[in-house]
Amino acid sequence: MMKKFLLTLLSTVICLSALAQPDTVSITLDNIAYPYPVKFLPVSTDGQDLRMAYMDVPPTVNTNGKTVMLFHGKNFGGYYWTSVIKALTAKGYRVVVPDQLGFGKSSKAFIHYSFYKLAQLNKKLLDTLGVKKTYILGHSMGGMLATRFTLMYPETVEKLLLENPIGLEDYLSFVPYKSAEELYKSEIKTTAESVKKYYQTSYFDEWKPAYDYLVKIGGNVSNSADFPRYAMISALTYEMIFEQPVCHEFGNIKVPTVLFIGLEDNTIVGKAYLSPEEQTRHGNYKKLAPATAKMIPGARLISYPGVKHVPHWQIPERFLKDLIDNL
Repeated sequence: MMKKFLLTLLSTVICLSALAQPDTVSITLDNIAYPYPVKFLPVSTDGQDLRMAYMDVPPTVNTNGKTVMLFHGKNFGGYYWTSVIKALTAKGYRVVVPDQLGFGKSSKAFIHYSFYKLAQLNKKLLDTLGVKKTYILGHSMGGMLATRFTLMYPETVEKLLLENPIGLEDYLSFVPYKSAEELYKSEIKTTAESVKKYYQTSYFDEWKPAYDYLVKIGGNVSNSADFPRYAMISALTYEMIFEQPVCHEFGNIKVPTVLFIGLEDNTIVGKAYLSPEEQTRHGNYKKLAPATAKMIPGARLISYPGVKHVPHWQIPERFLKDLIDNL
């Protein structure tokens, strides 16, 4: 019954949202409706006054007194967590969903992007909300940030939950170095068509109409007059991923950890800069996932054969059951 309900809910919400997406998306997603009210945390960094967007969603049943914080991936924002938020709040959890600085509805600032800085801002958000302990679920790039946050604030993290995180290997050790200026030249070429092609080949093994919702947000932002600014910030955050690996510190994690891994994932940040032969040597999550689980003391690995980079979209009912079971 739960499975049927979740599938119907996810399909309805996504399909309706996809139909409503505009052809041109603001770089701060001003014309994109989020599933819950969005608030803004004033932050100051690099001499600039900025705003960090977030959703703070209360439980829809009697609270269990626990909080889950969701960290999105690089190509996403808080909008793609809808099914996860609904499932968690229905179990009594408070759910905090930030758009990291430079992403989603948050300020698009020319600053030095750092996982350390983003972790500090998320800690400030939790302090502002009065949250002393939280579960952290990080997907893709959010997994790197969740790892850094956990290393910096272990006393705040109830449990670390990693959904197909990137950064399971040190990309800069085999990907040719590219400056932000060089990365920008690639990012500025982004179109809705190129985004869909990338999602089709990298994120999902079989395309479903519901996934067009993600494309219309991630791709139609390229039609904005401010897209060059967006493209440069995307380049700066790629630079952050390359230059600030976390894989060498997995052994230092001191909190309970669970990895949820789609085994068909073959994500490599900077893949386009590698030869076909080099590409076959890296990004193999079938090998990277168990190796990572061994490095993290006491970690549990939950594997999904036939699933790629975004399990909470590709197999929502199974992922949500496993997530809730592991809270």
